[in-house]
Amino acid sequence: MNERQRARRPGGRSARVGAEVHQAVTDLISERGYGNFTVGEVAARAGVADSSIYRRWGSLETLLTDVALTRLNTQSPMPDTGSLAGDLRTYAANVAREITGPDGVAVVRLAVALSSNGQQGLQAGDDLRAERMRQLQSMLDRARERGEHAPDAFGVLDHILAPMYIRVLFGMELTPDYVDGLVDRML
Repeated sequence: MNERQRARRPGGRSARVGAEVHQAVTDLISERGYGNFTVGEVAARAGVADSSIYRRWGSLETLLTDVALTRLNTQSPMPDTGSLAGDLRTYAANVAREITGPDGVAVVRLAVALSSNGQQGLQAGDDLRAERMRQLQSMLDRARERGEHAPDAFGVLDHILAPMYIRVLFGMELTPDYVDGLVDRML
């Protein structure tokens, strides 16, 4: 197998390195909090050279944004159940499961912290929010195309996501009934 074929193989070395780097970031955030580690420490934890991280992500903030977005998109993808109520319930349940999982608080803290760390951090936080809002908007646009009355993306953020994030940040429980209640009040 030549180098070009190896680079295109899904699940190959590049995917393994990406997963190891992402896990190293998540572990370091859980252990030390945001801003308390370097690219070099991520690289050492992942067993790669820091030049590999800089070549692939360019900066720590870009890497952190990628980690947060990848986690959100993998664990909490935008559902398409055929109804707005179904989509919002599924989405809210997925987000609740993700942010209360083993690394959930670390990812929430990362998303919050990105926007308070200099210009690169602000840009990374903006990019993270913009992508998630774009995804939310696509779900809401599908509902409108079906003829349903849908809130705007900021309404979902304010009335469903924000209360869940606040509860998790303050160590409060997210029960399925509570999450469903948020969706009911939004609708």
